[in-house]
Amino acid sequence: MRKARAAAILAGLALAVAACGNAPTTTQPTASESAPATAGAKTLQGVKLEVAAKWTGAEQKNFEQVLKAFSDKTGAEVTYASTGEDTGAFLGPRIQAGSPPDVAILPQPGLVQQYVDQKALKPLTDAVTTEIDTNYTPYWKELGSVGGQVYGVLIKAAHKSLVWYRSQAFDDAGVQPATTWDELVKNSQAIADSGTPPFSLCGASGWTLTDLFENVYLSTAGPENYDKLSKHEIPWTDPTVTTALEKIQQIVGKQEFLVDGTSGTMQTDFPTCVSKVYSNKKAAMVIEADFVAVEAVQSGAKVGDEAKYFPFPKAGDTPPVVLGGDVAVAMKDSPGAMALLQFLASKEGGEIWAKLPGYLSPNKNVSPDNYPDELTKQLGQTIVSAGDAVRYDMSDLAPSAFGGTDGKGEWKVLQDFVRKPTDIKGAQEALEAEAKKAWK
Repeated sequence: MRKARAAAILAGLALAVAACGNAPTTTQPTASESAPATAGAKTLQGVKLEVAAKWTGAEQKNFEQVLKAFSDKTGAEVTYASTGEDTGAFLGPRIQAGSPPDVAILPQPGLVQQYVDQKALKPLTDAVTTEIDTNYTPYWKELGSVGGQVYGVLIKAAHKSLVWYRSQAFDDAGVQPATTWDELVKNSQAIADSGTPPFSLCGASGWTLTDLFENVYLSTAGPENYDKLSKHEIPWTDPTVTTALEKIQQIVGKQEFLVDGTSGTMQTDFPTCVSKVYSNKKAAMVIEADFVAVEAVQSGAKVGDEAKYFPFPKAGDTPPVVLGGDVAVAMKDSPGAMALLQFLASKEGGEIWAKLPGYLSPNKNVSPDNYPDELTKQLGQTIVSAGDAVRYDMSDLAPSAFGGTDGKGEWKVLQDFVRKPTDIKGAQEALEAEAKKAWK
């Protein structure tokens, strides 16, 4: 659900920023301009490859430019197929028929394990793994691995550690963007006292509450505990979870902090929560990912002017950077498939893609200077600066019954917690009960 909406609106992110006059208006480079063909013989001349991914529209066109750069360099003929939003529905019959695409782009790392269990993926060659070791932190390599064997490479990211705000509301309250959680709570009281509820939370969309929890938990508990909780190696009744929920309680426990109160919050979905900040001007802030920019523009706000953001403030020792992303895998053991994955994992491939709109790279060697607008450059820099502390969306790493189902699991328990934030112990016990069922 959330990936479907994020994919659709991320494609227009940089275009929306440019339309608001906040991005450079330079001509978009073509793939051939970005990466001219290598001189001499083309090593994959005559080889045909099929690549399947969910992207359509502008996202598809941009990715096809990256594929063209690969074709220009190697001579391979690459065909793109869109899976639509249900990747499994597209790949399942193809796998069963013995005719999968050479390369598939999976919308979350959990699917790597699923397809490995089906014996549908091919282990990456040493050359591809070396490229990953050169350009990615060990954490990202692990996300594409099963049982110590590398099967996938993270090639595209969404930035989930942001707080978007309406500049006029901050000016009216005389506050500046917070860098710590305590500052955020203090600013929220000042904004409330000025007559504007500080937060528009998307309580009807449970996934937004998991994003909020993940940022607070990563900051307070640290990356190692984040990894353990994401695998259910520590229980949800652990004191580290208590600490995170206590922090969140400081926001959701005050009616004056929530636009339309708790009742209204629980009836507000994404993107309506963004509209309440920028269209209706009823609230000052919305906590969500980079794709809020497009919704803000659709509400009539100018990104960089009325619609601004600041990094999710530190609630503990770690500045949180939580990402979503897409994983490229090989479904055929062919030199062409492996060559394409090596190209997508490379600094060269990442920089070609980074020059096009709507893209963020988890590749640590792709300089933010390659991005086409200031917003994306800033987001890219936070990924680079966070280094080994960057983490993937925890709920997307969990079994879908726990972390990805509307009205069930973590989504429902966190919604219940917002309704009754005084019952932290009850929320933890409910989360642990749901986790035990999902991790059987």
